[in-house]
Amino acid sequence: MCRSCAAPTGPNDLSAGTVRPLPGLSRRGLLAGLGLGALTVGLSAGAASAAGTSWAGEASSAAGGGAEAQAAAEALSAEAVAVAAARNGAWAGPAQGRFPAGGHYGAPRGGGSHAGQDVSNSTGTAVYAAAAGTVIRRSWGGGLPGRTGNGLVISHGGGQYTYYGHLSVYRVGLNATVSAGQRIADMGATGNVTGPHLHFETHTGALGTTVNPVSFLAARGVDLAGGWSRIDPGASGATVVVIQHLMNQRGYGLVVDGAYGSVSADAVKRFQRSKGLVADGQVGPATWPVLVYTLRQGGSGSHVRALQTALNRRSAGLVVDGGFGSVTTSAVRTYQSVNRLVVDGEAGPVTWRALTG
Repeated sequence: MCRSCAAPTGPNDLSAGTVRPLPGLSRRGLLAGLGLGALTVGLSAGAASAAGTSWAGEASSAAGGGAEAQAAAEALSAEAVAVAAARNGAWAGPAQGRFPAGGHYGAPRGGGSHAGQDVSNSTGTAVYAAAAGTVIRRSWGGGLPGRTGNGLVISHGGGQYTYYGHLSVYRVGLNATVSAGQRIADMGATGNVTGPHLHFETHTGALGTTVNPVSFLAARGVDLAGGWSRIDPGASGATVVVIQHLMNQRGYGLVVDGAYGSVSADAVKRFQRSKGLVADGQVGPATWPVLVYTLRQGGSGSHVRALQTALNRRSAGLVVDGGFGSVTTSAVRTYQSVNRLVVDGEAGPVTWRALTG
């Protein structure tokens, strides 16, 4: 893990604010998912909407009514909906691996605190862009104080940045435009470290203002520890295309347009009900395992198109033709190898989970 990579002395995130904590979830906890705090939020779109209503009612009751109470209630409701809307398919897991002891955000580092989350794996493990953006730093420590080793900084717009440290190999150049899930580097042990790992940071508001990467990504539907992603209605992009292809393999006849609108969401809810799941439209840890197929060479169909799309999101460059031939097999094996998975050329649940995360 990192021996240094400390944030500057003093707090890096915003104050908790003045709204009183609500049972089980504070206002800061809600804001964490939007990059304004450091707690994890886990609401589905439907739950967020319902929860926003109940929290709003509680806030109004607690304040005794009136315009001020109504304003606070509306703000809490809006925050809850915004948190759910953030799981829109725009973000991706940056690396496969484990969380080492002491490598968490905020861990003591000399006179400061650890500015990111470490993800440990062997040198050469693939590192991916967490979201679309532009590479604005490609240098030792990313030009950030307290950081060491080869580093990249990607600007995602809207005051959001991600930092990738201790890299062994750069795979993109300075000023390159990258997409979510694109391979940008290899994991390494450059700089002041105890072993190979990715030091991953999220910055919001301004470069240098760090927030907890685990909760930041969780609110955007990504499990930095490597679990299944969460995709809510309203999402768009390659992962939605994967979902639509998988649904079509099951006979739902969706237009594959990458937009997770009402038609696709209704189809997913029907599928969830057919499997005895909560029909909330969120494709997450409960739905993904029963939606994906175990695929191997010789297969064909929309489920193979889903696999090829997922591999392309991770820089495979395949023709999406629905045929699981030797080229797709080679791409699966390559993906498994660079992510330190079992290399068998078979797309089973473990490979799918990594691909769609």
